[in-house]
Amino acid sequence: MPAGSAAPSVAPERVWENHRPMTTDDPTSIPLAGDVHTALVAHLRTHSVRMGDFVLKSGQPTGWFIDSKQTACRPDGVVAMADAALTVIPDDATAIGGLTMGADPVAFGIAAVGAVRGRSLRSFSIRKESKDHGVEGRLAGALEPGDKVVITEDTATRGTSALEAVRVVRELGAEPVLVLALVDRGGTAADLCAAEGVGFRALVTAPDLGFPFEREIAST
Repeated sequence: MPAGSAAPSVAPERVWENHRPMTTDDPTSIPLAGDVHTALVAHLRTHSVRMGDFVLKSGQPTGWFIDSKQTACRPDGVVAMADAALTVIPDDATAIGGLTMGADPVAFGIAAVGAVRGRSLRSFSIRKESKDHGVEGRLAGALEPGDKVVITEDTATRGTSALEAVRVVRELGAEPVLVLALVDRGGTAADLCAAEGVGFRALVTAPDLGFPFEREIAST
């Protein structure tokens, strides 16, 4: 497995009896309507969280790992994610997307559900490298110059992928207005986004799932 990835040394298990939501004063934790937030947290716990022995990108060991695409790519998870996201996406936002592939299921799912909820958001994806044939460049999708953009990510660990998307979107003549993560695992993305002049919100945080932020694990 590539260096820096989270690799289990034992078969992971889903065990929740001893894991309860942690309290946090982090301002990026969204006070979503109870039922919406509860449904999304429950789906992530059931389908996305893995228990076992893992190594984080920081090199620190941890007893849990989150594969949030397991929620973002399941139909009931898509609805829960989108309903939560649509409560916090700015009213003036016109497009949603981010760096492939972490952003793709989040952006496309929110845009699709938003359409049937009466909210129109064009979606797009930013390639990791420019294409040299067909439609050239890094953009794939319906982003237009002047758009007010929500940048998405499935799991924010450090926040660097979202920031790369922020910079590309600006180069394309659009304005990022929010970075929106399905899950904030690392606890550092808000500060990085603030330094770039963009707000950050997480639909669910590591403490919501009953675990410390990665930054807290690394500091112990």
